[in-house]
Amino acid sequence: MNQAYIYDAVRTPFGRFGGALASVRPDDLAAQVVRASVQRAPGLDPERVDEVIFGNANGAGEENRNVARMATLLAELPVSVPGTTVNRLCGSSLDAAIIASRQINTGEADLMLVGGVESMSRAPWVLPKTEKPYPAGDQTLASTTLGWRLVNPKMPAEWTVSLGEATEQLRERHGITRERQDEFAARSHELAAKAWDEGRYAELTIAVEGAALDRDESIRAGSTVEKLATLKTVFRPVGEGPSGGTVTAGNASPLNDGASAAWLGSEAAEQVLGLAPLARIAGRGAAANEPQFFGYAPVEAANQALKRAGIGWGDVGAVELNEAFAAQSLACLDAWDIDPEIVNAWGGAVAIGHPLGASGTRILGTLARRLQATGERWGVAAICIGVGQGLAVVLENTRTR
Repeated sequence: MNQAYIYDAVRTPFGRFGGALASVRPDDLAAQVVRASVQRAPGLDPERVDEVIFGNANGAGEENRNVARMATLLAELPVSVPGTTVNRLCGSSLDAAIIASRQINTGEADLMLVGGVESMSRAPWVLPKTEKPYPAGDQTLASTTLGWRLVNPKMPAEWTVSLGEATEQLRERHGITRERQDEFAARSHELAAKAWDEGRYAELTIAVEGAALDRDESIRAGSTVEKLATLKTVFRPVGEGPSGGTVTAGNASPLNDGASAAWLGSEAAEQVLGLAPLARIAGRGAAANEPQFFGYAPVEAANQALKRAGIGWGDVGAVELNEAFAAQSLACLDAWDIDPEIVNAWGGAVAIGHPLGASGTRILGTLARRLQATGERWGVAAICIGVGQGLAVVLENTRTR
């Protein structure tokens, strides 16, 4: 079986909802990271790209009609390069990387460009079609920005609660306090701001044409537990006892816009790209549980990926866990029983942001660069997914094999 490697990763800075990237179409964001990826590969003949796979969680707006194919055409890649779009909600671009790595393993491909994109600012409202023309009753627009919409009435009500209410239920089950959540969130902002100041993201990000944004827009340097403690809860009233609310805008990931991409390839891709590999994809995992406890699904996904890589948590030196909510992240870390200092050392999604389709490749690329920077051999990228799923990938640093 051929080995699959990650050779490079790039992303836009992530813009906040209605912020600096709100005027940029999602297919244009995707095209920009495709174009940048090609430009960063000095030896590449674009005809050698076997396929482009992008993730996207919405697909209802300007990114419709297969955004992977649209991005390759807009980026002026040869029309002979195929493209496909996958949707596993928040895990879409990590799923794109998993799919591509399997194609490389089986020898079907030597060079794949993977990534993802989301513009939550530009996600449209949708109106369901009526069963007959000119209905007498009112019709309600549904926002496609985030979460359930046009829910099938056959779905059990406990499965279709909001993501925030689901997180409140998860933190109740695992005893995660508001104070811990706010501490986790403050750390995310502190580490993200520090990483940008230290130039950690210089190799990982590109400027966006038509937008003035030089770093992730949602980061709030100087966030403290004391400041976060003053924020109102969103999904439940604040109160004493188990039914009181704890999830706030400060300890949850925001709504964002952005795109990411990464080169995956076999050993032969080194000569095609003119780049040395950063890390080997050593293990993959997918798991599912009750939809309302989606935030806990990365636990089993990562355990599977480690088992398939032939290692255990004691071997892992770096973790990139997408922070959908501080509470679900803490539940996962508690289950893994790992040193929290190895998790999201350059900040996480609570600060950086979570443009759904782009987040999987963001954490994968960040993990590869962290392994290079620290010299650690093994790392795990994991992400929770709405409707009760999780994905994980284990990377091995090629310089320490």
